[in-house]
Amino acid sequence: MLLSSIFTGWLLSASYAPIDRWYLAPIAISLWIWILHKGKRSVTSTFVIAFTFNSFLLHWSSTYVGNIPWLILCLGESLLFLPLAWARKKRIVFFPLIFLVLEHLRSIFPFEGFAWGRLAFSQADAPYREIVAIGGVSLLSSVLICIGMFLFFISRNFKISAIYGFVLTLLFISVITMPSMESIGNFKSLLVQGDVPQLGLDFNSRAKAVFNMHVKETQRAIQENRDFSVVIWPENSVDVDPYKNIDVQTSLTSLNKLTSKQIIIGAVLSTGNKVENASILWNQGAATTYIKQHLTPFGEYIPLRSLARNFSPFVDDVQNFTPGTQNVIHKVDSALLGPIICYELIDDSYIRRVSRDSNLLVVQTNNATFGTSAQSAQQLSISRIRAIENHRDLVSVSTTGISAVIDSQGNIVKSTTSNQPDHLFANSKLYSGQTVANKLGNWTFILTWAGLGILGFISRRVYR
Repeated sequence: MLLSSIFTGWLLSASYAPIDRWYLAPIAISLWIWILHKGKRSVTSTFVIAFTFNSFLLHWSSTYVGNIPWLILCLGESLLFLPLAWARKKRIVFFPLIFLVLEHLRSIFPFEGFAWGRLAFSQADAPYREIVAIGGVSLLSSVLICIGMFLFFISRNFKISAIYGFVLTLLFISVITMPSMESIGNFKSLLVQGDVPQLGLDFNSRAKAVFNMHVKETQRAIQENRDFSVVIWPENSVDVDPYKNIDVQTSLTSLNKLTSKQIIIGAVLSTGNKVENASILWNQGAATTYIKQHLTPFGEYIPLRSLARNFSPFVDDVQNFTPGTQNVIHKVDSALLGPIICYELIDDSYIRRVSRDSNLLVVQTNNATFGTSAQSAQQLSISRIRAIENHRDLVSVSTTGISAVIDSQGNIVKSTTSNQPDHLFANSKLYSGQTVANKLGNWTFILTWAGLGILGFISRRVYR
């Protein structure tokens, strides 16, 4: 049973990048249900599956900080799977409900949650992925689990399998009959991936080095094409405060004049003891400034610092950032550009708010601290799911990871290669409507839980 648990955890992780085979996830869930149904050492089996899954999925977190923080992260995440052990033998019919409740719990707890491993984020290539536009990430995850239940019961209890098959059929029909939104216009942008001098935690140790690389790549791009409305740089592309460094101000203003366009930059602002991660629409000075609201725990601030420094020598190198408090949309011509800074991609509530106020999503990220790992590819899959969920075209630009242009169906229109300077010219569609998932907001997971609960009780009666 131990080997089966390890294999199941690995198989589930293989549905995410770098292996990235979406269809392995429902098979892994089916195996997980089978292991719990056996009822032997369910707590141990659940922990082994969860720990194996998290270890492979989150291995990128050990790239430069070492194995101890990675293992602690995996241990903490895996403990939050343990209530699943209760769903064994005849209680197995409640596995989907318990799994979804725990998945939501992990997205909000602790330290505002860590939702990276939600099942839906492995389904960017699944044929049923557009279900996320109806019921959000929770419904897409639940569909995957219900497929696992269907596969498990198909040879054990045909009636229960038929119930899940009927529900899945209704959901798939709802996707097919879902009305499409009409575009209200097109918008052209230039995405610049300038790269960094070196990968690692000290990627910006040389003042202005990252900035200069993005200037150089922008100049190279405009020699090819000037048909765009805005230049978009990634998070941390301006590695010194542009308000305090006259050379940087002058260079940015020169680029404004050279291109006759505004530039959305990613910068770190510092005022006294306050440090902020900002997305700035620069037009010979700041036109609009968005300050990142959902900060990365242990990356942009250190919870339990006195305890954390016992496990990592890098803790005191991290200065606590100050979170923003307001949503800000960058307006360029007819485009309302919704800034999403890196880690904010996994925040359901922020993504909904920014999508409602914008007609094009802009993800600015920095993957230099994760080297050549699968982190950037996993993040790109999350971006694809968010594009479908809110029916928005999305552009994602990284300092050194994978930059991409994504349409509202989650398709990658074009992308760059990691760890080298590059640029993309994007021709995106603008959308103003809202999906059902966006309108429902928090009701998406409440209704999903209710539906899974009803399914569980019906299945329990049939099972008896």
